[in-house]
Amino acid sequence: MKKQEWLPKEVYRNRKLVLSLAKNDFKTKYAGSYFGTIWAFVQPIVTICVYWFVFGLALRGGSEREVPFVLWLVAGLVPWFFLQEGLMGGTSAMLEYNYLVKKVVFNIRVLPVVKLLSALIVHGFFILIIVFLYAVMGYFPTPYYLQMIYYSFCLFMLILGMTYLTSSVVVFFRDLGQIINICLQVGIWMTPIMWDFADLGISGTLKTILQLNPMFYIVQGYRESLISRVGFWEHPVLTLYFWVLTAVIFLFGTRMFRKLQVHFADVL
Repeated sequence: MKKQEWLPKEVYRNRKLVLSLAKNDFKTKYAGSYFGTIWAFVQPIVTICVYWFVFGLALRGGSEREVPFVLWLVAGLVPWFFLQEGLMGGTSAMLEYNYLVKKVVFNIRVLPVVKLLSALIVHGFFILIIVFLYAVMGYFPTPYYLQMIYYSFCLFMLILGMTYLTSSVVVFFRDLGQIINICLQVGIWMTPIMWDFADLGISGTLKTILQLNPMFYIVQGYRESLISRVGFWEHPVLTLYFWVLTAVIFLFGTRMFRKLQVHFADVL
């Protein structure tokens, strides 16, 4: 078997194709609907409004916070939307692009990247919405806002490693997509997005266990960039843990993908 190139090198060498496919993927996802790509933004906005009403108004959002509850809420929901869209889209990459998978000359290793870049377009839009919303409510940009680029990259790499694993397994086990969807529904409540540790009085061992969730690092990072103005370098242990875990997931995911990809065309 021909030795494969290092993934970043492959993506860079095929960058024009990857960007073109990502742009086309974003457009065709909503092709045929009257409002087109607008639907990519409607559902997340509606979700934010519902959670804001339930937790911010009806339940008064728990303990007092540094900013209005809706600002605190969107800082946690927006990265979760990226995880949700990127993981579900990346998982189905081989199934959606099965006609490319069957082409011997096409480098299928770039397909999960294509799906994530497509999801990144929406994520970038929502980051701009966050900045605008904060400014409208009197919280103007600071240099710490630039950290959202770093945390977006962190999340991108975490999802990419996961999708290399899931996109290869789902070819042989189609039910995996439904399992991931259920895990995401549970995961959003296991991550301090709508709640805070202080709200529920969680401390000690249980708090430490919940902080092992890599999305805790991301959600906390977005909020510290927008609200607390804390640099990621001020959490060296948590940062090291996140990147070690992400590296392990990425290496395991790409290894599994490389092992199974020779069978994709036969199964699809």
